[in-house]
Amino acid sequence: MPSEEETDQLREAQRVREEAEEKLARSSPDEQEAAQHRRRAEKSRYLRSKLDERADSERDTRR
Repeated sequence: MPSEEETDQLREAQRVREEAEEKLARSSPDEQEAAQHRRRAEKSRYLRSKLDERADSERDTRR
């Protein structure tokens, strides 16, 4: 199982990707392209929430 540090790094990577995709969605002139960037941002948000759950679980198992 990945360490807490690795989980934190993955969470940060997803946060950065989410922000980048949201920015691309806002600046995209094409609606289909903007929708694709919004879906990618949503996926990053979902993955980050799962990593949050994993971090909570890792903390609970150390107690």
